Amino acid sequence: MNDLNAKDRPWLSIILPAHNEQQRLPLCLEQIDAFLKTQSFTAEVLVVENGSQDRTYDIAQDYATRMSYIRPMSVTTRGKGLAVRAGMLAAHGEYRFMCDVDLSMPIESILDFLPPRLNGFDVAIATREGPGAKRVNEPEYRHMIGRINNLIIKFMAVSEFEDTQCGFKMFSRAAAEDLFTVQRTTGIGFDVELIYIALRRKYDIREVPITWYANTDSKIRVVQDSLKMLREIWDIRQNWKKGNYARPSDGQPNA
Repeated sequence: MNDLNAKDRPWLSIILPAHNEQQRLPLCLEQIDAFLKTQSFTAEVLVVENGSQDRTYDIAQDYATRMSYIRPMSVTTRGKGLAVRAGMLAAHGEYRFMCDVDLSMPIESILDFLPPRLNGFDVAIATREGPGAKRVNEPEYRHMIGRINNLIIKFMAVSEFEDTQCGFKMFSRAAAEDLFTVQRTTGIGFDVELIYIALRRKYDIREVPITWYANTDSKIRVVQDSLKMLREIWDIRQNWKKGNYARPSDGQPNA
């Protein structure tokens, strides 16, 4: 967390977890830069390099010399949940957006997650399901596996939403600094964990339908990651029962 005065905080922080992204990161940063140049609000971009074996961090540093709002970070231990947590807690923005480097959601859609289009929320999650959402060029088998995973997630942890795993989510500053402080899951299940806690803390969570373009260069390992997700959901439920998500000021485990 940080102690910047309100007048010094950017309106928006974009957090980019980046593992071995030397090929895709330059285009991603160029597209974000082009978008931000059309906006009147202030912003920062945190590139959180995460256990890469390529030039991801060097590229982020190079762009930071040309674009002053880019803040490179490095988290050497592998884990998307670790990278996003580090970025969210280091961010300064009033609103904090986690974003996949592949930009499978057009960056311009970020405006749908911000006032004035969306007001009074604590957490806004992108959804690829339901009215207004659209999937483009996604193989049918990937969609089917995704829906099976979602049924498992709904049965075991979060029944309220149709798409917890999309990599684009917005948090208010207060919600981010609360939820990511108690986050424990380091892998892909961290999305479920955050929503699970947010629901129990009565946060206002909104779904934002998006157009999502399937990426043939996705780093997701369908079978392995699905099995890992099951283990992480079990851990989330156990952590809640043990009171491991209690706020430091609570003085007692969660009910």
